[in-house]
Order: sequence, then structure tokens, then C-alpha cells
Amino acid sequence: MTTLLKYTQVELLTLSGPEFRRVSTAPPRPPTEDEIPIIDLASIDEDLEARKSLASKVRAAAESTGFFYIKNHGISEELIQNALSQAKAFFDQPIEKKQLASSKIQKNTDGWHGLGTTQVNKTETRDRKETFSLRYNPKNDPTVSDPAKLSGDNDFAWETTSHLPGFHETTIEFYQRRLTLARKMIRIFALALEMPEDYFDAVTTNPGADGLYVHYPATPADVVEENNGNVDVGIGSHTDIQCVTLLWQDMSGGLQVLSASDEWLDARPIAGTLVVNIGDFLQRLSNNRFKSTVHRVYNRQPTSRYSMPFFLGFNPDSVCKVVPSCIDETHPALYEPISCGKWHRNRLELSHGKPISD
Repeated sequence: MTTLLKYTQVELLTLSGPEFRRVSTAPPRPPTEDEIPIIDLASIDEDLEARKSLASKVRAAAESTGFFYIKNHGISEELIQNALSQAKAFFDQPIEKKQLASSKIQKNTDGWHGLGTTQVNKTETRDRKETFSLRYNPKNDPTVSDPAKLSGDNDFAWETTSHLPGFHETTIEFYQRRLTLARKMIRIFALALEMPEDYFDAVTTNPGADGLYVHYPATPADVVEENNGNVDVGIGSHTDIQCVTLLWQDMSGGLQVLSASDEWLDARPIAGTLVVNIGDFLQRLSNNRFKSTVHRVYNRQPTSRYSMPFFLGFNPDSVCKVVPSCIDETHPALYEPISCGKWHRNRLELSHGKPISD
């Protein structure tokens, strides 16, 4: 007997107004290997032909669901576990200690954002999560030749976490390794778009790159049972703003991805991998060839869930346009050129409902 699927819709805010996506009401299902494949990056530092082979696999994933796993990505498990320990140590603090590192009193958006302070989807609950974020600073960029000579007032006040042994050093090292990997991945994406692999190099010299620690508090089993699983969302249904996201997630589960067939997929955690997904800006530059897919997180577990995402955007002052390989007589450019910084600010203003400072 065939079961008829029922559908609802999810509303997303875009710069051109609300956008609605059809969504099945069926429970999330496991993805097929084609929907969210596992791609081995072991050959990423080999010759150009090896990288082109990788790019063909990335292209297929980017044109399908826009999500894939990567293994042999070059970030050591020891560093990942050290970073996780630091994230737990930070979030386990009393609230008055975390408030010392609050983004509200920092000189930029770095630092702690408290539980329920965001709501990425206005038609869903507030996001049941807290974060510690660190944005790009050339002093932390391993490609900058002499960071000691750099000056500026955008440094995070690390003294607010000095009581956490190793927090500063581990957080910076983990940020740097992810920045290096993200730059390698954007070169693979250039090849996947049938462009020279250095096509995006000039716009990733001082990128909009944010590294986060995220804590989703536990949900008691009786709360889940009493509400038939209808608990507050960890982070609401959304698409990522920037170009590429690298995500480490613990083994709790909870990440759900909307498939091309309008069904929620359970993007289960796989040990030793990171999740990679396309953001809106890369979809824009690819003339919609690459998919920035709706996703969300629930933590229905009686224990905390932790994740560590890294978002890569391009240099804020770089004006970017649709990639030439994605345009022809039957596929004109769908988007006007825009600076990456303006794109990011406009999207954040849309999400927060007020102007966002640089």
C-alpha cells in the first residue's frame, strides 16, 4: 500500500522578500549516498589532476543537495578534541563568567552570545543555543608574513578567558587550521566551476571567516515525551549566508537537511568527518548551479550537543559577480555584482531587523 506524503511549507526571509519552500511532514530519513556523499580529501595536496578528480565529486554534490562529508581533511583528531574540551569548559562556566566575554561588550561581534539571543527563522521558536564566535583577524592568519607588526582595535579581549587554561591558544590554532582547509576547499570549488583553481585566491586574502563553538542544551526526556517531540528548535530552518561552511558535530545527531525531493534528511554524524555545505553567496556566484540548502538543528537528547562550524566568505571589499563559466546565451547572469561585505551586512540586517555595524 502506497503512503501519500503530506506537505507543509517553511518560510525564509530573502533580500527580495519572503520565500517559501515545500517540506514533507514525514520524519527525517537517512540520506542516500548521492544526496550527502562522503568525499575523501586524501589527494587534495597532490597534483592538479588529482584535485580535478576531487572537484568532479564536489561538483556533483554541490549541484545536488549542496551538502557532503569530507574525510582525511588534514585537521588532527587531537586538535578537534582539544577544541571540544575548550568549548565545553567555556560553556560550563557560570553565566557571570561567560558574560565577561559577551559580544555585547567586545569591540566587534566576537565572543559569547547567550542562549536564545538569536532567531534565524521568524516563524519558528527562538534558537535554543549559545555560541562563542571568533571572526577573521589578520593577526591570526598563518599566511600573513609578520602578524606582530599588525595593529588595530578589533582584537578579542582574551583576558576575559584567561582563567581557562589553553583556551586562547587552542581556539586560535583550531581557527587557523580551519581557515587553511577552507581556502583549499574554495580552490576545489573553483575547479568544480570549471575555472582555474586560483580563481578565488585574490578574494580570500582577508576573508569574512567566522569560527564558532556552539552549545545546544540538553532536552529532558519527559519534555520530549510530553510534547510528542515538538520541542524548541536548536537553530531554525535557514540557509547559510556566506560561501562555504565546514562543520564538526558531535555524535548526538540533530542536523537535518532539506532534500531536493522536499524531505528532511538526517545528516547523521560520521566519526572522522566534517560536513561541508554551500552558502547563499556561492549559490549566487554559481548562477544557482550550486545549491544552498535549507537545514536546521534539534537537540532532543537528554545530554548537551556541541558543534563547531566555520563559515568562509570572501574579502568584504571585493565586488564579486557571477562566475563566467556559469553564463551562456541560454543562462544569463541572474544576479548583479555586489561586494561580499555589503551582501553579508544586508543579510544580517534582514535577520536582526536592524542595521548591523561592521
